Amino acid sequence: MNVRVASLSKLAFASLTLSIALVPPALRLSAQNATEQFTGFAINMNSGPKTATVDFTIERWSSDAERDQLLAIIKENKNPTDKLLRALQKMPRVGYIRANASLGWDVRYARQSPLDEGGRSIVLGTDRPIGFWEASNRPRTFDYPFTIVEVHLDPSDRGQGKILAGTKVYIDKKNNLALEHFGQQPVRFNEIRKVK
Repeated sequence: MNVRVASLSKLAFASLTLSIALVPPALRLSAQNATEQFTGFAINMNSGPKTATVDFTIERWSSDAERDQLLAIIKENKNPTDKLLRALQKMPRVGYIRANASLGWDVRYARQSPLDEGGRSIVLGTDRPIGFWEASNRPRTFDYPFTIVEVHLDPSDRGQGKILAGTKVYIDKKNNLALEHFGQQPVRFNEIRKVK
């Protein structure tokens, strides 16, 4: 199953290897449960340049069973957004993410896999915070309830990635997994390093 990313304006992003719920068990790194903390610098170019320090902590890695549950929802539903959101919200917290030392937001999904050149890829997934105004007025953004973070780290746990805040997941006409991002481009996530 291929992964495709599109924006509302139908701009296709270069092939993100966002293997949300798709990292095969045989390829992922050993499931260590030691807490790991990372920090990085995010740059959002969508509404004028905005920057923030983004920290994320992984307290445990999502299990194969959790991965399989999400993957089954995606495969069995042409538009899996609502079912996928409910399933993700019911999953236990695996860590948290926060910007500029604000209160953290629970991360519900975290998987890692080795990179061919050494190091590892980390994919985080969670529902995104939705405020009272958005929940009561239900603008178009309400249809994009996920935040996906993809990080590529070198063997010394330094690297870069992308943050897709305001994303929906669906199966396209060619039966591929597609990620549609409400903004025009992902938030760049640079200078990522492991803190602990």
